[in-house]
Amino acid sequence: MAVINNPELEAGEVIQQQTGTVDKSQGTVGLSTQIPNQAATVSALESANGGIAPGNLVESDLDQELYKYKSDETPLMQLMLAARARQVTSPVVEHFSIDEPKGYVTVTEDVTGGKSRVSLPMDEGDARIPSIGDTLYCKGVDGYDATGQSLTVGKCVMLYVTGRSDETGYPIVMAVNGQRETAESETTTVPDIPGGTECVLMSNAMYETQKWVEPSLMSPVGEMVYLQKRGMNQVVSDYFESQKKHIPFSKALIAEYMLTHFKTMCNRSLWLGVKGILYVKTKLGIQSVYFSDGVRHMFKREMMHTGQWDYDEFIALTKMFFTGEDVPTTALCLCGKNFLEGIQKIDWSKHPEVHIELKKNEAMGWKVTSFTTVFGELQFKREPTLDRIGLSNSCGIFGENRLVHYQRVGEHSFNEQVEGEEATRNGLIRWDALALKGACHIWVDGDSQEVTEAAEGVVKTVLWTDDTVPESPVEGVVYYFLQNVDLGDAGTAKSGECWKYTSDGGWTLYSGVIKAA
Repeated sequence: MAVINNPELEAGEVIQQQTGTVDKSQGTVGLSTQIPNQAATVSALESANGGIAPGNLVESDLDQELYKYKSDETPLMQLMLAARARQVTSPVVEHFSIDEPKGYVTVTEDVTGGKSRVSLPMDEGDARIPSIGDTLYCKGVDGYDATGQSLTVGKCVMLYVTGRSDETGYPIVMAVNGQRETAESETTTVPDIPGGTECVLMSNAMYETQKWVEPSLMSPVGEMVYLQKRGMNQVVSDYFESQKKHIPFSKALIAEYMLTHFKTMCNRSLWLGVKGILYVKTKLGIQSVYFSDGVRHMFKREMMHTGQWDYDEFIALTKMFFTGEDVPTTALCLCGKNFLEGIQKIDWSKHPEVHIELKKNEAMGWKVTSFTTVFGELQFKREPTLDRIGLSNSCGIFGENRLVHYQRVGEHSFNEQVEGEEATRNGLIRWDALALKGACHIWVDGDSQEVTEAAEGVVKTVLWTDDTVPESPVEGVVYYFLQNVDLGDAGTAKSGECWKYTSDGGWTLYSGVIKAA
């Protein structure tokens, strides 16, 4: 990238700005973890994402003093310091979320049946996923019995992929349990398949002498993460240093304040930072300043909630977290004070099946409030930073062991004489970034009073408590219905189901798979 070298600019003046971009492709959260029909070769891997050098993952090497100091005041920074550390040599790294394989593909147009073979229209990304020989289960399209004469209601048609169209690249399929002209007919015909039908991806089926199948290269695709360089300096004059009475105590207080301030400010950046690069002119020439993205902007799933929490809403939140495709054993919930108060005020006396206890998280050293439900365990911890940045009604739910701490160089300190001054400068320098892995993490937004369209790549969910359909549903937002609701032509949404609204397709049942918008 060209940098303008203007001699009239003052040192530190911004001359160019660049913001990061995120690659979008396939996978349950929009990551291209699967490239079917490709051999696993070095060239193919490099073509997909530039390759992954071996041996990059290392165990955490913590500065124990920094880690232990006021850990309850900066929980998110504690999560970062305890996360698996990855040593890198560049301030710009490629982060891999380790996406789950996609579970289904979607038919985009109506398919007229009555033929032995049909082409299934799909988006370009979906069309390349089914391999020749794979089977697809068409949800909502009834199949036929063994005679091919009678429909089997509730037993959907299964398709067998026999090839791929040379013109469009769409998979060509036959029906395993389709209709037959007579009970003795050897061939079946594919029934009508409406647009929007989800076809579940299942295993392949080989004929009796078959040996070869199409190869599948499982290759993760990453997004760029910027490591932010952060520092803390303290300057002590030689005269201050020469005083012997109360100086050790005073210096300790100053050091304590500096470290408190440093961890607090870093913790805020870990929540709200915005990824980007600025170029500044210094006495050593043009240099780059990198800014890390905050985890608030990394969540792929968001839940909207206003008002007092009740039991049904809490169980819905637990169900969302523990029934996805990427499920950790424990949920760590960093909460604002109002959110935590709302959870505590639920009438738990009517629900003895929920086990609540105060316990210690051994990995983090925290005292947490643990809620154990039939779906899993949630551990709640107050995050003071959320209160200080105006997010007291919100909560970030993280999967345990689902974070990565990127470090360009290990944390180090220095102690040197200030040039031209009778003073000593000592300080601390860190160059790192925090990133989320997987798709289990959920941001619970308790501050927005109005439901708006989700950001690109984010699935926004609304808990709908009424028994009537939303009058003005928001485009692309998923509605979690807590009661049975009549959706008109789309049918009835049952309690506990998620439905998504689009202006062109109306209401459709949402499977809960997280993918890019």
